[in-house]
Amino acid sequence: MTKEELALRSELIEACRSMNRLGINKGTSGNISVRYGNGFLISPTGIPYDKLTPDHVVAMNWDATFAGDVLPSSEWRFHRDILKARSDLNAVVHTHSTHATALSIMGKDIPAIHYVIAGAGGSTIRCAPYEIFGSQELADRVIEALDGRRACLMAHHGVITAHVSIARALSLAVTVEELAQQYLLCLPHGEPPVLSERQIAEVMEKFKTYGQQPATTLEKLRQAS
Repeated sequence: MTKEELALRSELIEACRSMNRLGINKGTSGNISVRYGNGFLISPTGIPYDKLTPDHVVAMNWDATFAGDVLPSSEWRFHRDILKARSDLNAVVHTHSTHATALSIMGKDIPAIHYVIAGAGGSTIRCAPYEIFGSQELADRVIEALDGRRACLMAHHGVITAHVSIARALSLAVTVEELAQQYLLCLPHGEPPVLSERQIAEVMEKFKTYGQQPATTLEKLRQAS
């Protein structure tokens, strides 16, 4: 195992533990994957996060084969299919966070109630129709719901977020849970007003230069100001 792979396995384990510390997951219900080599690394099935070691993380190939006797997460199909279909995404986080899962039970998309939804790639976070966990049918539905997006709900199940890194995907999972809670707080008062497609497009453009930037980007910003 290279130092790079060991570091990525350790990061994946720490992110699994962080899900529970952040309150967006309980027990071993969630799972995480990250692109690596000629396939991806994924958390194992049924092993408590505080017991995980780097050797427990499963290295899977695109054809679903893997070495060793540790079984991958039962949700490996949608992890594989997301990473195969989306070259812009390198990590996938799946949680059963309470408020987002409650919306998934209702089969509701999350609308543009707050501008931070733009971080998920558009003006909605779609809810994929129900299919049994771990199935290819669920993976197919998820791919459809993630079209042009970095997050979706799964009916009667939970949440998926995906991004360029484990850290970004985990952060987005927290944002989705916050949006879901806000939406549920609004619903007793009726459907809330939402931002327009134009307004969300403006936010998405502004997000491109949000936060710390590399030197080349900073110079372009100075020239434009």
